[in-house]
Amino acid sequence: MSALHITMAALPLLFLVFGYPFALVLLATVTVALAFVIDIPADLLHQAIFSSLNKYALITVPFFVFAGDLMARGGVSERLVAWVGAIIGGVRGYLPLTVLGTNVVFSAISGSTSAAVAAVGSMTYKQLRQTGYSERYASGLLVSAGAMDNLIPPSIGFILYSAASDTSVLRLFTAGIVPGLLLAAAFAALVYGRALLNEERPQTRFTWQRFLAATRAGIWSILAPVVVLGGLYGGLFSPTEAAGVACVYAMIIACFVYRKLTFRGILDSAARSARLTGQVFIIVAVAGVYSWLLTVSGTSDAATQFIGGLQVPAWTVLLAINIFLLVVGCFIDTASAILVLTPLLVPIARSIGVDPIHFGVILVMNLSLGTFTPPFGVNLFVAQAVLKVNVREMYIGVVPFFLVALIALQLVTSFPILSLWAFQ
Repeated sequence: MSALHITMAALPLLFLVFGYPFALVLLATVTVALAFVIDIPADLLHQAIFSSLNKYALITVPFFVFAGDLMARGGVSERLVAWVGAIIGGVRGYLPLTVLGTNVVFSAISGSTSAAVAAVGSMTYKQLRQTGYSERYASGLLVSAGAMDNLIPPSIGFILYSAASDTSVLRLFTAGIVPGLLLAAAFAALVYGRALLNEERPQTRFTWQRFLAATRAGIWSILAPVVVLGGLYGGLFSPTEAAGVACVYAMIIACFVYRKLTFRGILDSAARSARLTGQVFIIVAVAGVYSWLLTVSGTSDAATQFIGGLQVPAWTVLLAINIFLLVVGCFIDTASAILVLTPLLVPIARSIGVDPIHFGVILVMNLSLGTFTPPFGVNLFVAQAVLKVNVREMYIGVVPFFLVALIALQLVTSFPILSLWAFQ
């Protein structure tokens, strides 16, 4: 690799050292590259910006963000907690398992990790503490469980990867199902094993009466993932239309069924969603220019040729990529990392024979672990703001969940069939 290619790849890391917001880091990188590194007409910039934003899949982002916010504030999470709890009743570790089960169901509605932590955490954290679970364990459980939202469809992470790599959103959604459930199973095994070691007694028992009552009370919440995913995989509507349906459905049950939101509440939710979407789209635009510069300068091709010239096994390259992504996820938010790294890493993955769909799952799963990894995991900040937990205790609490998540990640990386089962 030449000095030009190394400079193009290293510039963002250099600016990150100074602690600037990632959008400004990318903007500074592009500016310096155009001014001092690459001789390219500046009038081509607007074409790169509009090309990066002119992705049909990106329309789903504001809708799924809005739907997740409406669900979180509209009384959906409390009914899902009651319903999942009624199913799991009688099992050791009942309440932590309820948290995990609720996150799985909520993931099939929202796709936003921060929304999941805020919605499920605000409903269950006090219950966990009152039941006798330590602040360390309860906070670690809640911030870790939110990571499943990046894998279980509909996932905003997969939508952004689709836009950055020109792969099918629906295929990515399908590929994320088993890895997402595998991550949930890994967390559940840890929770249940801890309950057995501590000889926890079942705090309740399963009864049909309680289950039917919870089902009746939460039927509209339970049907939300059925409507969204059922219509999506049943061919009734596209991923973009599914996002719109999710918004309309969330608004109806939050305003007219549960009556938790007023018109003012909808406006507040829309404003919050618009701010978040605006931040994402700014990063999309600048990351698009940076990716274009990587291509024009030949950096992507040079990186691919460099890896190919090493003549090392594919698993070695994947291991190095996994370690790199885990470190990146600790410092950079998931959306930014996906948009910047996808154009650089996908050609490398192709060169060693890794399917782009499978690699998308690997990339998003790695960065999902970063959402609850210190020091800058977004779920940690959400939990601190919503749950008012001790930061040190929370950092220690995520360690066992991070370790079992690494096992799930290794399984997904080693066995592509877990991602590509539907396409064989």
